Amino acid sequence: MSLTLFAVVLLIALASHFMAQRKALAIAGGRAGVLHSRPVFHGLYSLLWVALAGIGALLVSATLGDWLIDRVLMGRIEAARPSMAPLERQLLLSDAKALAEGRMSSRGGVLRDQIAAAYDWMSATRNWVVIALSVGGAAVAARITYGRVSAGWRARNRAERIMLNILLAMATIAILTTVGIVLSLIFETVRFFGMIDWRIDKFILGATWSPLSGVFEGQMDPDKVGALPLFAGTLLITAIAMLVAVPIGLFSAIYLSDFAPKRVRAVAKPLLEILAGVPTVVYGFFAAITLAPALRDFGEMIGVRISSESALAAGLTMGIMIIPFISSLSDDVINAVPQSLRDGSLGVGATEAETMRLVVLPAALPGIVSAAILGVSKAIGETMIVVMAAGQGANLTANPLEATTTVTVQIVALITGDTDAETAAGPAFTLGFTLFVMTLVMNILAQRLVRRFREAYE
Repeated sequence: MSLTLFAVVLLIALASHFMAQRKALAIAGGRAGVLHSRPVFHGLYSLLWVALAGIGALLVSATLGDWLIDRVLMGRIEAARPSMAPLERQLLLSDAKALAEGRMSSRGGVLRDQIAAAYDWMSATRNWVVIALSVGGAAVAARITYGRVSAGWRARNRAERIMLNILLAMATIAILTTVGIVLSLIFETVRFFGMIDWRIDKFILGATWSPLSGVFEGQMDPDKVGALPLFAGTLLITAIAMLVAVPIGLFSAIYLSDFAPKRVRAVAKPLLEILAGVPTVVYGFFAAITLAPALRDFGEMIGVRISSESALAAGLTMGIMIIPFISSLSDDVINAVPQSLRDGSLGVGATEAETMRLVVLPAALPGIVSAAILGVSKAIGETMIVVMAAGQGANLTANPLEATTTVTVQIVALITGDTDAETAAGPAFTLGFTLFVMTLVMNILAQRLVRRFREAYE
C-alpha cells in the first residue's frame, strides 16, 4: 500500500506542476518580463511542496500508526496477563500479528486470537487514515500553491530555498543515520544484558553459545550466552585471511607499480581486480567444494586430520577474496608518492629495491595501513564464505584445522531463524555492538601507529 500511495502522491505533484506552470504562462500572456520567475519555477515550487506534504504525511502517519497499535495491543496483553514476562508478551504480540496477516494457523490461545482480531481491525483503520492524510495533504498543498501563482510571486527564490533545505536535510539524515545505528546497538545491548541480569562476564568469557534455548519460556539463561567461541572464531579466520591477503596484495602492488613492464601491468592489474567482482557466494562454493576437500585429502596423505569445514579453508578463501582490495589500494598509494623522492634516492646511489624499502614504502605507509584496515573490516564482516566453508557451530578452538564460526554468521542465524526477529534482536545487536567496538578500537590504534611513523619520516 505504501508504494501505491507514494506513486499517487507523485502523480498529484506532477499534475500540480503542470497546472501551476500553465497558470503562470496564462498570466504572462506571451510577455516573459511580466513574471518575476519563469513558469517552470512556479511549477517546480508547486511540485516540491505537494511532494513534501504528501510523502511527509504518509511517513509520519504510517510510523505513528504502527507505534500506537503496538502500544495499545501491548497494554491489552498486560491487562489480561499481568504476570506474563515482557519477553512472553512480545512473543504473543508477534504471533498475533502473524495470525492476522495469514502467516500462522489459527490454532492457539483465546487471548492470541483476540489480539489478532484487534490488530486486524486497527491495521485496516490505520490504512484508511494514512490514505486520507497523505492524499489530503498533497491535495491541500496543490490548492495552496496553485493559488499563489501570480506575476510578482518569487517562485524561483522559494523553490531554490526548498531545494537547499532538502540538501541540508539529506546531509543531516546521513549523520543521524550513523548516530541512530549506534544508539540502536547500544539500546538493544542494554536490553539484552538486562535479560541476563547484567552478567557481562558470562557473555564475554562464556564458552557456551545458545541464547535462544530458553526464550520460549520467557527467559534467557546467562550460562548459554557465552560469545567467546564466536570472537575466537572471528579472530582466527580473520588472521588467516590477512596472512594471505596482506603479503600477496602488498607485494603484487609493489611489483606492478615500480618493477613490472608496462605490458605486464596492463594485463596483470585488470586480471587481479577481476577477483573483486566475483560474488562472495562463488568464493563460498569454491571453498566448500574445491578447497576444503583438497585440504582434507592432503591432511589424510600426511596423517593430519583436517575437518571438512575448517577455519583454514574459510580463511584461505577469504584471503584470496581480499587480495584485490589491498593490492589496488596499495598500488594507488604507492603511485601517489612523488617521483622526486624516487629520483633523489636513486641519485645518491640507492638501488630500486632500496628506494622502495627505505623511501617509497615509509612515505606510503598511512595508505597501506588503511588498505589493511579495510581488508580486516571486510574479513570481519564476511558471512557467506564462513557459512559454507567453516560451519555454524560455536566451537571454541585455536586450531585452524577444526570447524568454527564467526560473529556475523551467528547474527544472520539469529535474525533469519524461526524465532521472531524482535526477540532475537537482543543477542544479535549485542554481537554487532561488540564488533563495532572492536573495529573502532582497531581503527584508533591504527591511526596512532600511522601518526607515529608519519612523524618519523617527515
